Amino acid sequence: MNESSPIRTETARAYEPGPIQAPVRTRRRFRPIRWLVLLVALAAIGAVAHRWYDSRTQKGTEQAAGAAGGRHGGKRGGSDLPQAVGIAPITAGDMPVVLQGLGTVTPLATVTVKSQISGYLTEVKFREGQMVKAGDPLAQIDSRPYEALLAQYQGQLARDQALLQNSKLDFQRYQTLNRQDSISKQNVDTQAALVKQNEGTVAADQALVDQQKLNIAYTHITSPVDGRVGLRQVDQGNYISAASTAIVVVTQLHPISVVFTLPEDDVARVMRRVRAGASLAVKAYDRGDSHEIATGKLDTVDNQIDTTTGTVKLRALFDNADEELFPNQFVNARLTVETLHDATLVPNGGILQGSPGAYVYLMDGDDKVSVRPIKTGETDGIHTVVLSGLKPGDRVVTDGTDRLKDGAKVRVTEGAQASAVSPTPSAGPQAPAADAAKEATAEGAPQQGGRRRHRQQGQ
Repeated sequence: MNESSPIRTETARAYEPGPIQAPVRTRRRFRPIRWLVLLVALAAIGAVAHRWYDSRTQKGTEQAAGAAGGRHGGKRGGSDLPQAVGIAPITAGDMPVVLQGLGTVTPLATVTVKSQISGYLTEVKFREGQMVKAGDPLAQIDSRPYEALLAQYQGQLARDQALLQNSKLDFQRYQTLNRQDSISKQNVDTQAALVKQNEGTVAADQALVDQQKLNIAYTHITSPVDGRVGLRQVDQGNYISAASTAIVVVTQLHPISVVFTLPEDDVARVMRRVRAGASLAVKAYDRGDSHEIATGKLDTVDNQIDTTTGTVKLRALFDNADEELFPNQFVNARLTVETLHDATLVPNGGILQGSPGAYVYLMDGDDKVSVRPIKTGETDGIHTVVLSGLKPGDRVVTDGTDRLKDGAKVRVTEGAQASAVSPTPSAGPQAPAADAAKEATAEGAPQQGGRRRHRQQGQ
């Protein structure tokens, strides 16, 4: 260092280590604390992960033990409790074979009343919505022009009838004179032709008279069918043109028909019954298919199948005395084709579907069930016909089938059994399930608490 510098070399060396050693000692003081915090955090995470893994393992072990106990009858106490179920007996009874299709109420006659002659509408003789019989007056057209023409044609007829009578008398005279050789044969033939001519004129006049009488009858408009009149479409005082102006629409309501469709696969079964002379009943239900409106009989089947829809039309007749069916109303038609007598019936609640098809849990004794595959047939929404696999007197499980397996232990609760046998479908499947859930919860809670306390003591 330069000797002229005011700072001495000894002083600079004395203060040189000071600022370097102080930071080094500070970093070494805090490094163990950081490592300690990191180790504590890792230990906490490991403890939490160990407890989570232990709980999952314990839960899986309990579930496996419960499943094994359910399959083999159970020997471990609370986890092997029998499943609470509701049962119902297999019965024998009658099952109607019903085919259902969409239909429309179609009147047998819907007539738009029009005038057959032209004229002024002088009177309306019906009230809108009125029930009328065939022949009841509906309207009146001015008949005076047709009455005047009738009088004219009747005068022409009388004149031509007189000419005909005179020509006939002359013809008789000519015949007498011809026999006396007083006149020629030509005069007699000419007079005979004149008689024929006058007869034709009289016939034409008579036709004109009859036509005017018919026109006068047409001025009195009557109902062609029994039914109800709708809203009038022309008012009194209007001029009506022949066959173009509609006056009112009359719709027949008694009887009335329902036209409905069925798939083409059902046509053969229906036609067999029709050819046998059977009277097939048809019931009409409302749009929601919940309320029966009327009951009738099948009238006829259409003569061809609609290729676009693969269906065939059928017509059923209904008396409709209470007028529950209204024209163009949408209904659900149910056709009863036949009735199966002494069929084996099982409640629909006991039928399950799986890979082997339809099956039920059959009571094997009083405390055990077994899987029984069955073959089903017709159904009415409450019961189903069993073609094979069951017989009357067997008992099947209808409630609590969600946790059952082949050979599982069960216990039949009185409430569940009573509700299963009860004809009320709304009370059957709910009460037994609730009772089973309450009993399972009440019996399972202490056992789960015991396992939890045992696991804590072990830890």
